[in-house]
Amino acid sequence: MAIFEGAGVALVTPFKENGEVNYEKLEEIVEEQIAGGTDAIIACGTTGEASTMSHEEHLDVVRYVCQVTKKRIPVIAGTGSNCTETAVYLSVEAEKYGADGLLLVSPYYNKATQKGLICHFSAVAEAVKIPILLYNIPGRTGVTIQPETIASLCKNVDNIVGVKEASGNFSAMATMMNLADGQVDLYSGNDDQIVPLLALGGKGVISVLSNIAPAQTHAICQAFFDGNPAESARLQLAAIPLITELFREVNPIPVKAAMNLMGKGVGPLRLPLTEMEPQNQEKLRAAMTAYGLL
Repeated sequence: MAIFEGAGVALVTPFKENGEVNYEKLEEIVEEQIAGGTDAIIACGTTGEASTMSHEEHLDVVRYVCQVTKKRIPVIAGTGSNCTETAVYLSVEAEKYGADGLLLVSPYYNKATQKGLICHFSAVAEAVKIPILLYNIPGRTGVTIQPETIASLCKNVDNIVGVKEASGNFSAMATMMNLADGQVDLYSGNDDQIVPLLALGGKGVISVLSNIAPAQTHAICQAFFDGNPAESARLQLAAIPLITELFREVNPIPVKAAMNLMGKGVGPLRLPLTEMEPQNQEKLRAAMTAYGLL
């Protein structure tokens, strides 16, 4: 059984103006997501700025999100690292704090071989009991988890169950799903590619868009699951102009700007990320207005 089906939100981490995590606001946005129909919460991923958190902050956020969510929907903790020992540590602690699953990005910068990736992911999986999703995002990590590697890990390691695919390479995804014998839970890592990925047998999306449009993102998936792919495609295409602006600058710069435009008060970014350029923020505002969010 998949960890979740539908739209999981790649949750932002709200900060105070002094840079500290804003836990009061974090509780507020988690509750808004649940009320909006989000199917899962992914804490401390790319969108959550985990790369600029200390290990203590990272785990505190995971713990807090689990406490607030109270098992109403699954919580998946981002616990990947380019250091296997660190990934094991974060994963073990996240499991203790109540995470329902883990999201493990491929080790970045090191540029591990496929053998190295198998050893890395297997080491983490051996240390925990909860299910694991791999995260294939070569544009950020510099390494691609090959289709054969993903299929092999999901077929041979009991608690590695699927992958968040943000490569955009549908030929590779199709190859992987062919090799997988139904044993890979596939999730889109790109909001503009939800429907075609569902058509390959995907389970849903881990979404940036869901931060500002949870009901709409859920509806894209639900329409497909309900046997209405035309409606799913219509909803997907209607969101494309907004999705374009949400990635006008590197994620999560635009989505935090969008949430602040909506009055959600999620605060600043941590360096080296900087605030969205004014001309791009105006394009974002226009797209949000056209989509009915402002």
